[in-house]
Amino acid sequence: MKEQVREEPGVMAASERSMRQWAIKEELAARAAQQRLAATPVVMPYHYVSISREAGAGGGEVAALVAARLGWDCFDRNLLDDVAKRCNSDRQMLELVDETESNWVFDVLGTWMDRRLVPHEKYIVALVRSIVCAAKCAQAVFVGRGAQFVLPADRTLAVRLVANEAFRLARLARIYGCSPADARQKMIEIDRGRAELVSRFFHHDIADPRLYDLVINTGRLGIEGAADLIVATVRRQG
Repeated sequence: MKEQVREEPGVMAASERSMRQWAIKEELAARAAQQRLAATPVVMPYHYVSISREAGAGGGEVAALVAARLGWDCFDRNLLDDVAKRCNSDRQMLELVDETESNWVFDVLGTWMDRRLVPHEKYIVALVRSIVCAAKCAQAVFVGRGAQFVLPADRTLAVRLVANEAFRLARLARIYGCSPADARQKMIEIDRGRAELVSRFFHHDIADPRLYDLVINTGRLGIEGAADLIVATVRRQG
């Protein structure tokens, strides 16, 4: 007949304490893992790229390259066609309020102004609806017009393009076929109009770098280099 082995009370107590300590340690480790998981931001793939730009920094060209390389749609001035339909206006009238500070037009011309001219408020409502509609249809690159403030932030790569003055003036003079002096005036007016639109309707400073995921100097990297950087960032995210 085998002898029954009796465990001493002290041994049993020590064993129980060890088990409790192990269980507590495991529970704490599980809680810590859950907290780390909760604190880890969920990385979503980009569905959109919004490009804000200084006048002459090459926003339209960069956007076209990015869209072509990603196989996405590109919305720049072509977005105005949809806005025009929503406003029951024509494209030429929208050109006067698109990203420009056109209050002076009303101040100078007053009641002589063409009645078809779209007020800023009506324009911005139609613009937002057009951006949302375009975004629902496909992945896309949007140029300016406050798109980054309309598109979902977690799915949008917000880009700001800047460049030195000489680079910008040379491009504007070539685009408009004008003198350096006229190019400078256009640069000032365009930048002011874009800043006014973002400030008035989206309540942000367009030049605040904290609004953007990438701020790219096209005067240093070039148009191709800027497009390469944006495409690489989108692809790395997902």
